[in-house]
Amino acid sequence: MRKILLVAAVAASVATAVVPAASAATAIKWEACPADANPGPGLECATLKVPLNYQDPNDRTIDLAISRLPSKNPEKRRGVLLLNPGGPGGEGLGYPSVLSLQVPGIPSPMPKDVLESYDLIGFDPRGVGHSSPVTCDLTPEQMAIGNLPYANGPRDVVKQAAVAKAEAKQCADAKTGWMLPYTTTANAARDMDRIREALGEQKISYVGASYGTYLGAVYTTMYPQRSDRIVLDSNLGPGGYDIDAMHGFGRGIEDRFPDFAKYAAANPQYGLGSTPAQATAKFYDLVGRLDRHPVAGITGGLLRGAAFSLTYSDFQFKKLAAMMHDLDQGKEPAQDGPAASENTFASRFAVICGDSSWPKSIGAYQVNVALDRVRYPLIGAGEANIAACAYWAAPVEQKVRITGRGPSNVLMVQNTRDPGTPLANARKLRAAFGDRARMVTVDQGGHGAYVFAANKCGNNAVNEFLATGKRPAADVFCAA
Repeated sequence: MRKILLVAAVAASVATAVVPAASAATAIKWEACPADANPGPGLECATLKVPLNYQDPNDRTIDLAISRLPSKNPEKRRGVLLLNPGGPGGEGLGYPSVLSLQVPGIPSPMPKDVLESYDLIGFDPRGVGHSSPVTCDLTPEQMAIGNLPYANGPRDVVKQAAVAKAEAKQCADAKTGWMLPYTTTANAARDMDRIREALGEQKISYVGASYGTYLGAVYTTMYPQRSDRIVLDSNLGPGGYDIDAMHGFGRGIEDRFPDFAKYAAANPQYGLGSTPAQATAKFYDLVGRLDRHPVAGITGGLLRGAAFSLTYSDFQFKKLAAMMHDLDQGKEPAQDGPAASENTFASRFAVICGDSSWPKSIGAYQVNVALDRVRYPLIGAGEANIAACAYWAAPVEQKVRITGRGPSNVLMVQNTRDPGTPLANARKLRAAFGDRARMVTVDQGGHGAYVFAANKCGNNAVNEFLATGKRPAADVFCAA
């Protein structure tokens, strides 16, 4: 059970002629990928050296692990498509294999004409996986608290502040503490341009999901003329993972939970109620009981965090329903899923805390917790709680400001009911891009509107843009 809770705590084109494989790419030493990257057939990997600090590029360097799945039709190849699955803290080395899978019964996000148009390029962002991974020496107990420690009152915020302060100190004192000031989204974007350069490409196309939307937005803002076709799926706001994004979690789950309540009501075997209203009432009754009398160490706060994560996909509804059923009966739910790694937590801290300035006052978090408990009753007192970022060193550079300056080559795709990156924040990014972007809004729930999503209208808009460069003339709404 603890494993699933750990997971729960932790989403006009530029016309270009067909480009032959760049000769500079032969300088990269492509080899077999590490087994733990779960490489599929044909995937090859390499390591680049990139500057730790781009303000002093001749000083210390770090490793950047990249992968390539070459186009199987060189005559149709037009360039490279960089990919990021999200995070921060998400490993991307094996992502080209994931997106090229052809599995019966599961919609494949990338059809043949897209796969033939590009070499798919994956990478572990700096600090993650095989790219000079960072650590905070976090204990299993610290990781079990996760990213949404629910606060039932002001005293819980004070208690969490002690945990957050210790985590920040551990990160700074760890053997990779010297990397922390430079493990940021802006530097990850600079790394992407080093990948472009190493591959010998004048421009790169890109597909990024969840946090990857912010990374893509930062890249195309910093390097607009080196950006080809940019697709952003499940969008953060223009500030990335800042305090607005954290409050967005509360908004997102309120948008999404009714979908789960309908599922629970339609599946009486779980005993959660015969109507969505009864299923919702059962959830609140259960979290209250668990806070008074935990089951196998599972509190109401931990169930709230699990509900947040397990509404990311319709396929996970049955896990949440089964968990609630077992807990309602006083039984420990079955364990399921791998635990998130310490590196995932550490690199997430590094990027989120290093990208933005965060409130320092415990009192400010106590006020936010009280407000969001009312505004977003499902998890509001968790996403507003204090975290390690309150005790982090100030960012070493100003945040990249997303604007409309640059070519009109960005296509955003977004679900209406996304718990992790709500539509409200996606609209803020759309406004920041102005005429650079078009947005395809899909009337469905879950985190991920393109990758492994089933809506043909949304998928077709993205695939047509990637394959041909044709982008909708105006924003599009796709019915369910």
